[in-house]
Amino acid sequence: MASEKPRFAFTIKATDGAARTGEIAMRRGTIRTPAFMPVGTAATVKAMKPESVRALGADIILGNTYHLMLRPGAERVARLGGLHKFMNWKRPILTDSGGYQVMSLSDLRKLTETGVEFKSHLDGSRHMLSPERSMEIQRLLGSDIVMAFDECPRADRPRDEIAASMELSMRWAKRSRDGFDSGREHAERSALFGIQQGALDKDLRQHSAQALTEIGFDGYAIGGLAVGEGQEAMFATLDYAPAMLPHDAPRYLMGVGKPDDLVGAVERGVDMFDCVLPTRSGRNGQAFTWSGAVNLRNAVHAEDTGPLDERCPCPTCTSYSRAYLNHLVKSGEILGAMLVTEHNLSFYQQLMQAMRDAIAESRFAAFASQFRQDYLKQT
Repeated sequence: MASEKPRFAFTIKATDGAARTGEIAMRRGTIRTPAFMPVGTAATVKAMKPESVRALGADIILGNTYHLMLRPGAERVARLGGLHKFMNWKRPILTDSGGYQVMSLSDLRKLTETGVEFKSHLDGSRHMLSPERSMEIQRLLGSDIVMAFDECPRADRPRDEIAASMELSMRWAKRSRDGFDSGREHAERSALFGIQQGALDKDLRQHSAQALTEIGFDGYAIGGLAVGEGQEAMFATLDYAPAMLPHDAPRYLMGVGKPDDLVGAVERGVDMFDCVLPTRSGRNGQAFTWSGAVNLRNAVHAEDTGPLDERCPCPTCTSYSRAYLNHLVKSGEILGAMLVTEHNLSFYQQLMQAMRDAIAESRFAAFASQFRQDYLKQT
């Protein structure tokens, strides 16, 4: 019975260097790590049926607090039975806090200690998002993994601004913890993750990690990366940031990324990822393959009867040619977006499984080296 399953239990099954593979057990199912979470921003993984997303190997998806609070509204989703029932996804859902979207998408923001007052990008209506309101929205949605409310400044801001923002996020983290815990029944079956901030500054990252650990969370995210700093700077930060967080809790790198980003981050001890890239690229005719990224708009594919990726067993690769995909993409046909998205999500899940296997078999360094040799030879 559901009540006999753990609320949240993370088990590390094997390690290889800093890389780890394991499982997160929750009421709605087990999440294999390293895990990639397809992004279902507005209660849909774009161009995909939920059952197809699961069939490709996803154990968990991400929903977006900001977008869902504006449309159709968290209270409406709750009245309709919660996000899982609303979108027909029976497994775990992680919801982000909405903080990043408020900062990046909304006009006329007003940031205070209380939270952020903002204007909707949809209709101009005014809203207030605070740690307490973010927890309430994620509770109304029925989220399985709730993210603390934080602020994410650009890495190129002055250090004093980044420090002040990090300190504010830590105060908000404590309020998020208190707000989540007040949710009673929801808190008893869900989990809460804190978010480390500090941009590219090692001392600020350490301070943030200590503050979060003192508050106590089920898992810990590494925020403030993949916001324009470049892969080299991101990896330099990941050389130390994951190890600052509790070893026995999952580490989640938010908003990442390209396939070679994932491999490099797992190499440095990260367990969970999300990114819009496989679905957004799928809608734009870009496919990710074991031999690198492929632009299906290019004329070289127009009469290519071969599969998109000879190493991929997904339905797109086993049933359709590059020539047909080139035609669909260049014609703007909806099926093109559907098929390339299906392949991209399948490739990402195959990559995660390959990394899990390599870690379990103590050959991750060799896997990562071969992957980069094959993947980065073609752009």
